Amino acid sequence: MLTVKKTKRSMHNRFELLDAILLFILLVLATMIVVPFISVIATSFATQKEALESPLLLIPMKPTIDNYHRLFQDPRIAIGYKTTLMILLLGVPINIFLTTSLAYGLTRTKFPGAKVIFYAILLTMLLNGGIVPMYLLMLQLGFTNKIWSVILAYGVNTFYFIIMRTYMTTLPESLIEFAKIDGAGEWRILFKIILPLSKPIIATVLLFYSVDRWNEWFNAMIFLRRNDLIPLQLVLRNIVMDTVIVDSLSIAGPRIPRFTEGIQNATIMVTMLPVMFFFPFLQKYFVKGIMIGAVKA
Repeated sequence: MLTVKKTKRSMHNRFELLDAILLFILLVLATMIVVPFISVIATSFATQKEALESPLLLIPMKPTIDNYHRLFQDPRIAIGYKTTLMILLLGVPINIFLTTSLAYGLTRTKFPGAKVIFYAILLTMLLNGGIVPMYLLMLQLGFTNKIWSVILAYGVNTFYFIIMRTYMTTLPESLIEFAKIDGAGEWRILFKIILPLSKPIIATVLLFYSVDRWNEWFNAMIFLRRNDLIPLQLVLRNIVMDTVIVDSLSIAGPRIPRFTEGIQNATIMVTMLPVMFFFPFLQKYFVKGIMIGAVKA
């Protein structure tokens, strides 16, 4: 009896030690994530002198909004917001429609070639045609230097499709059978039965696509050459590149302090805040959808 108690006590102490080690590791990782984020916020409100004197600034001694004031004087910020919102408002509905309809269609595995189509879609996660065929396609369609080239270049994300299809396969098959008996077609079943029951996974995929569209810059850099169609993330990239060029030129002469570290960090905050604002409202659907969607493979 004493041996059993000692064994339980030793197991309890060992688990407490493991919990402490795990908690320490998690705290270190959390610090590595939070501290740079706080430093970005602090530097965006700091003066250039204070930002240069403190390599890791956490609390600015003389807070100022001059960085944000100078940032919004740049006309590219307004253009970036307008273009990014256009990509978001036009692209995300197309992504959601294509993903939900494709996922629902491939939950019906009884038609010939269903598995072949499914595995062909999975193959796109490993193999990609590349940017050159895509550019030639947009060139032939006449979409280059138009916002539709960026919107239509990104249709269905294979990973999001798998999550949504996995969720839809967990829905009761009897609901679909009863709807067919009542004379409902596939589109009516999708919009009246499947989609209302799939709100958690739709909210999850909606958040994924929204973040992807908000962070859109690569396709815009390839397809768009107009200064009035620069998305917000490409504006941030251009500001960082301008700073690098100015810094390289300052070796041969006096520095031109156009885009300081504070303005760069202010730009980062401006591009991050909209996503950070909407995420808490979708978090409950996000957690529920991603957990349920991962139950069945």
